[in-house]
Amino acid sequence: MTRTRATRVKKVPLWRWRHNPLRRSSDRVEAWIVLAAWFVALVGGLLAGVAADAGMADSLAARRASVHTVSAVLTGNAPKSATVTTAGGSGDTVWAKVRWSGADGSTHTGMARVATGSTAGTSVKVWVDTRNRLVTSPPTALEARLQSALAGVLVAFGTGGAAAGCACLARFRLDRRRMRAWEAEWKRVGPQWRKKMNG
Repeated sequence: MTRTRATRVKKVPLWRWRHNPLRRSSDRVEAWIVLAAWFVALVGGLLAGVAADAGMADSLAARRASVHTVSAVLTGNAPKSATVTTAGGSGDTVWAKVRWSGADGSTHTGMARVATGSTAGTSVKVWVDTRNRLVTSPPTALEARLQSALAGVLVAFGTGGAAAGCACLARFRLDRRRMRAWEAEWKRVGPQWRKKMNG
């Protein structure tokens, strides 16, 4: 009894780029689409990520430069219980009214987070912008670096994913076009084969 060995089909690398009488024009188009998708995904994604990182870093640096801390005082006693904090507040701080003086000597008041149980007249540090409006504290240099790096990574992956998605869509449409061409060709050739087989 003889054993038959299954023959393996050898994959030819870069077959779409080789000269081949069976290669269709759509195969060449598909090869260019794949090449362009890889280029955009790798190079374009890298450049977009670096640009997003730099843009976010500049934006956060500008924000840090546009705010500064001032010394303010509580105008009244802060609540002793954190149960009066608004949604999203921490248990160690509460909202209380504070007063501070601007660089031009003008007096300003607003609501800021202070430690629970602070008494009137307690000095606190608050962040204000160039118009002496209370703002949230800007991210630290480390936080800003992490945020900008994360933005760069997300944009890079988003660009690569978009390129891959467009390439898949283009290849899908090419496949559908080839299937329609094959169907049309079979409708033309199929009856002739049937006549030969039946004849």
